[in-house]
Amino acid sequence: MSAASGRPPLLTLDTLVRLTRGPGGVTAPEPPRRLAVPDGMTAPLGCDAVSVPARLGPLLMPRLPRVGCVYADEARWWWLVPSDSDYALEWPAPAHYATGARLPDSPHVPGLIHRPDGTLPYTPPIPLYLALCRLTGTTPTWSRAISA
Repeated sequence: MSAASGRPPLLTLDTLVRLTRGPGGVTAPEPPRRLAVPDGMTAPLGCDAVSVPARLGPLLMPRLPRVGCVYADEARWWWLVPSDSDYALEWPAPAHYATGARLPDSPHVPGLIHRPDGTLPYTPPIPLYLALCRLTGTTPTWSRAISA
């Protein structure tokens, strides 16, 4: 109940969709975890993330003209990119594009392994996309034949 009104809190449709049943009754799930922008940095363009399997991370780093914030754990490496960096792009498998830099269910948040100089946390998405296409043998979206 709300202390101010004496009524139960208002549940939105979004809240109702996320409710789960458990042994103790109905509970709301924990909010999604996100990769955090380090202190002293700003993300004026919003923040999404691109992850790849950990085996590809060290291969991508030297191919990039600028590397922004990179996070890693034993399974995946994550690059912060500006919001909507997936617009009109199909990121090649096995990459995962995470809107809002939200992490999938995992036991912990990856650690920051690279922080760029300056205040912007971004890796430029087009060079990242092209380097990933090259490593995976994928033709970039704009180079594919269009069928009639």
